[in-house]
Amino acid sequence: MIKINLDQILLDKKISSKALAEEIGITQANLSILKTGKARGIRFVTLEKICQTLNCQPGDILEYEEETDI
Repeated sequence: MIKINLDQILLDKKISSKALAEEIGITQANLSILKTGKARGIRFVTLEKICQTLNCQPGDILEYEEETDI
């Protein structure tokens, strides 16, 4: 499972979702889909813009977690 850590990075950097969406040129709705983990994919150009704006690495945003069977 891929975990999206974008909310935490936005908190740490004190940047709103609205400001990030405007800066990278996507809608707040699309950014929300990404933040909640409901996105089925992300374009590299979008990921690059997010990383550039937030001064972070892709691995800061995306994290792999093994799914456990309970």
